[in-house]
Amino acid sequence: MTDATAPIGAGQGSLIQQDSRTAKRNAAEKRFKMYGLAAVCVGIAMLIMLVTSILSNGVSAFFQTTIQIMVELPEEKLDKSGVRDPEVMAKVTTFGYAPLLRDGLQKTLEDNGIETELSAKDAADLISDESVAQLRRYVLANPELIGQTIPVEVLASGRIDGFYKGRVTYESAELDSNVSPEQLDLAEALKGADLLKTGFNWRFFTAPDASVTRPEAAGLGVAIIGSFYMMLIVLCLALPIGVAASIYLEEFAPQNRFTDLIEVNISNLAAVPSIVFGILGLAIFINFAGLPQSAPIVGGLVLTLMTLPTIIIATRASLKSVPPSIRDAALGLGASKMQAVFHHVLPLAMPGILTGTIIGLAQALGETAPLLLIGMVAFVREYPAGPPEGLFDPATALPVQIFNFTQRSDPAFVERASGAIIVLLLFLLIMNLTAIFLRRRFERRW
Repeated sequence: MTDATAPIGAGQGSLIQQDSRTAKRNAAEKRFKMYGLAAVCVGIAMLIMLVTSILSNGVSAFFQTTIQIMVELPEEKLDKSGVRDPEVMAKVTTFGYAPLLRDGLQKTLEDNGIETELSAKDAADLISDESVAQLRRYVLANPELIGQTIPVEVLASGRIDGFYKGRVTYESAELDSNVSPEQLDLAEALKGADLLKTGFNWRFFTAPDASVTRPEAAGLGVAIIGSFYMMLIVLCLALPIGVAASIYLEEFAPQNRFTDLIEVNISNLAAVPSIVFGILGLAIFINFAGLPQSAPIVGGLVLTLMTLPTIIIATRASLKSVPPSIRDAALGLGASKMQAVFHHVLPLAMPGILTGTIIGLAQALGETAPLLLIGMVAFVREYPAGPPEGLFDPATALPVQIFNFTQRSDPAFVERASGAIIVLLLFLLIMNLTAIFLRRRFERRW
């Protein structure tokens, strides 16, 4: 007879039959599992709702409506001197190119047998105002085209583009001063003649920001370059400084009140709101050091200060995870303290260090508040130069560009903001996948 089958005596329980207390504990455990599962399901549902909302509003930003027209480039209007010198031709402003697009659209309508009751000016409103500047830049870059009639693909206006993305309808056009039902009819006629198309919008990744009246021309080119420059600065400063500080604190620093104070301050800095770092950057780097506002160098320095605590904490945790036996074995074989750390401990801790660094960079990439305080909210259309000069040129960043888009009233900018969020999320996803890959790639077993 075993204990499991022995008769139950006074104060003796059974291993086969559950008593009331065991049943209650098991029921409580099941309820806790259900609560946890419900919490996970709610979190996933909220994430799906968020991603669905962003995708439904932002996917259309990656597509753009264009119109194909034939434009005549008369020499007597664009280059009276006939020297084909871009500096001389640059004296003709966009006002001189606007009639060319208007006349080109009329000629295109006549050649394709498209009739409309709209005036030439109202018909030309189908074309984005940005197209005039684009045509001028194109002619200045190719002066040999003067005197020819060339095909030009121009951007459709924001309302026409919105019509083919579902934002504009005939009913809303009757109440909108920026578009009319007749213009929508003309757009449909152009589409029927295969002159109006909606295709992938590469300019969204390369074009700079545009004014509030030209949402169809707004892009993320300057913001992407600005974010890249800032991440480059953060990587070059935060990684070596953070890793060196972590190695010293974890492996070489004596345990005393001073190092305890440093550790407490590092933990506190990791919890400081990011806007505080923006105030610090404004006071030190701009007001005291005199660095230019809205420059990647200032943004990179501010984000470096904000990222350092994260990298230090992650690096110290990685160093602590290395078994002490590794250090003892190296020291026992005659290695110095520095050799034991750099030849044995640091390589084993590298996966965690790289993971913490990339997560810190991803966090810095999405920060907005500190960049607003140092002036990166400015409207910037010129691309910054290459490094190192470009680090001091005016620029913006992806999260700040999203903020700027959301502050504008045109519904097309809401689409642009959601599209920029998708781009930012893709960058963050790539960085996190890179962290996972590096951790798996360099992970070693001991």
